[in-house]
Amino acid sequence: MRICFFDIDGTLIASGGAGQQAFAETFCQLFGVDQLSGEVPFAGRSDRAITMDLLEIHGCGTTAKDWERFHQEYTSRLPDALKESEGTVLPGVVNLIDQLQEAEGVEIGLLTGNVLAGAEAKLVHYNLWHHFAFGGYGDEHTDRSDIARSAVDAARRHLEVSSNDEVSGNGANGNDRFAVIGDTIHDIRCARAIGAYAVAVPTGLTPMEELLAAEPDLAIETLEEARPLVEWLMS
Repeated sequence: MRICFFDIDGTLIASGGAGQQAFAETFCQLFGVDQLSGEVPFAGRSDRAITMDLLEIHGCGTTAKDWERFHQEYTSRLPDALKESEGTVLPGVVNLIDQLQEAEGVEIGLLTGNVLAGAEAKLVHYNLWHHFAFGGYGDEHTDRSDIARSAVDAARRHLEVSSNDEVSGNGANGNDRFAVIGDTIHDIRCARAIGAYAVAVPTGLTPMEELLAAEPDLAIETLEEARPLVEWLMS
């Protein structure tokens, strides 16, 4: 398997704050929280982890039922928030997707902290959803590395590869190569969890120097400079 996994926010798109807007509206509607605490980071984390931290810090319930209530309300509000926000597809994204889809034997998927319905809403809005047939999402896991492992499992199912087959994302067996592209240190760390080639881009909120400190395999200013990644996947 040769697979390139993409993060969404700050990597494929800049949503203009639509996700945080929908979060804030949901917490106000369901839990009476007028302003979300700035102590809970959003970037690079799963929606479930962010939600549970916000529920706890604001003294709300943290049960599975509370999560389900949040999930339903948030995903219903997100499409309108996207329409109201000024976002964009980030530089080089469409061209890189085209290159990878034209490359023989390479598949592309998602590896994101967004819940599945949230990922779909964002990428449908920016006309990118149809490119991705599988992925790992933030519905169940709070740890990004667990999402990475679920993304690999989803790729196996999509490509009908047995879970008993030897899979090594770093190409050690000469066949299997995984890459993860993201804009935070969490993307680099979860790439390591699945033995993947980590590509870092400072197109989100994390500066290049912080990304470099996490030692990615490739650091580029935008995905317009992603030729080394394509060459690595094809080598």
